[in-house]
Amino acid sequence: MTAQSIAEAAYIVAALLFILTLAGLSRHETSRQGIVFGIAGMAIALAATVGVAVQNAAAIAVTLLVVAVVCGAAIGLWRARIVAMTGMPELIALLHSFVGLAAVLVGWDGFYSVEHDSAQTEFTGSLLHIHHAEVFIGVFIGAVTFTGSIVANLKLSARIKSAPLMLPGKNYLNLGALAAFAVLTGVFVASPNLALLVAVTAVALALGWHLVASIGGGDMPVVVSMLNSYSGWAAAASGFLLNNNLLIVTGALVGSSGAYLSYIMCQAMNRSFISVIAGGFGIEAPTSSDTDYGDYREVTAQEVASLLTNAKSVVITPGYGMAVAQAQYPVAELTKQLRERGVEVRFGIHPVAGRLPGHMNVLLAEAKVPYDIVLEMDEINDDFTETSVVLVIGANDTVNPSAAEDPGSPIAGMPVLRVWEAADVVVFKRSMAAGYAGVQNPLFFRDNAQMLFGDAKSMVEEVLRAI
Repeated sequence: MTAQSIAEAAYIVAALLFILTLAGLSRHETSRQGIVFGIAGMAIALAATVGVAVQNAAAIAVTLLVVAVVCGAAIGLWRARIVAMTGMPELIALLHSFVGLAAVLVGWDGFYSVEHDSAQTEFTGSLLHIHHAEVFIGVFIGAVTFTGSIVANLKLSARIKSAPLMLPGKNYLNLGALAAFAVLTGVFVASPNLALLVAVTAVALALGWHLVASIGGGDMPVVVSMLNSYSGWAAAASGFLLNNNLLIVTGALVGSSGAYLSYIMCQAMNRSFISVIAGGFGIEAPTSSDTDYGDYREVTAQEVASLLTNAKSVVITPGYGMAVAQAQYPVAELTKQLRERGVEVRFGIHPVAGRLPGHMNVLLAEAKVPYDIVLEMDEINDDFTETSVVLVIGANDTVNPSAAEDPGSPIAGMPVLRVWEAADVVVFKRSMAAGYAGVQNPLFFRDNAQMLFGDAKSMVEEVLRAI
């Protein structure tokens, strides 16, 4: 039995573990187990790769490989330890960019080791043309993923404006880039050369940047999910170039699962899946509005405590503001206190609450909130009419009535949590500033809504003390 055959067997085991990872991550109760499967699969894959290198490569190559693994592991552990949950979306976007960059480098290496080497004999005839296509397509997907993920990271970390970039004829620019890619691919397959590879790399880098820059901040959770899919296809392309079955399988798993998650989220947001891929949705939010919604009402923590203790049922709808304030722990304690007093407490989670799919679910699980009272939007929306009090903690766009009532709103058509149908709504917010989508929320001015201003964590703790 050779080192290569042992590695192939190890790759099969790792691939099965990655499949079990996806299965585990599909439910709250098994998510930790799913993560363990993923870690085990990656450890096996790395060990098998190093084993093959030890058997077949020069000592200097093995040394460089081990140094790269150790450095990567150290950086990964460091970033994982210091990143806040609020910083997780932009970290994931950054990690996607690494996958895209790796695919570009693998593609260029494939060009120099095969297409650029006239003495090579491994690929001949039609197989060589297939390799040309693999190189070109792999570089294109990787470059789009790289710059698209960089833009997503910059938007999520507020280093650039979250508003969409609206260049004249932006859709034609995207179509032109895709047409150029198709033409260049045909020419490269027929006659590969360095100039064409440089050209497609430049086109793909520009396209990736423009695709994501053209999407507004309110839709960024879908973008992150779609970039996750792109990174999977980039990894699969690298697998074909490296003749690595595990990379092909893993990339296909990530690509298909990311695409399906994006499709589900697009349905939840009433967006076109094709538009996501094309970077065609997301419109500039108005910078000002002449709409006079009236005056808002402010409330104190003591008054909120009184509302809650006299309520029969309470629904809590968290958003990114809860994550920023790290208010999940006092929210969990508030939930416990109210349930002990006989108040029915549940959570309503919008599919894109936070800036990453499942963001709020992870925060609440971290604070030990029972899984069975954390409900999705479709499960809770019809119950608001019979709810005594809704606590909106750090959410904004996901509870905005304009999405359902104002056809001219930038978020028109996006399904939202209909919290305004409850008897009383209390909004925990730092100020009256607009949400991430850049639009005002008329909920704040409704007769049954009251504003509790301040840091979410501090305000929930004040309510707890009052109770």
